[in-house]
Amino acid sequence: QVQLVESGGGLVQAGGSLRLSCAASGLAFSSYTMGWFRQVPGKERDFVAAINWNGGKTYYADSVKGRFTISRDNAKNTVNLQMNSLKPEDTAVYYCARSSFGTSLELERRYDYWGQGTQVTVSS
Repeated sequence: QVQLVESGGGLVQAGGSLRLSCAASGLAFSSYTMGWFRQVPGKERDFVAAINWNGGKTYYADSVKGRFTISRDNAKNTVNLQMNSLKPEDTAVYYCARSSFGTSLELERRYDYWGQGTQVTVSS
């Protein structure tokens, strides 16, 4: 049974930083691309970042480029999202997800397992 559990969310002031982690179990973690999405109430889930199986390729939404960094530790079955220079518009529930694909990773349908999400709130 695949399980993805996010942690690290919280309340931070604008300009601050947070580090999200996603612990994976029940899957051959190092075989999969992993991604982060975010969602605000009433809106669709938006792509944030993705990383290929060995960390050699990373992908970012334009809105977070230069501020967020995705990384993974295959020995620990974790994927992380370091978020710096946070803005109020980054406020959302953040989800990690697994993908068996290597392209079109900005599309929600390319992911088959999702975590329960962690709330990030950035105050102005």
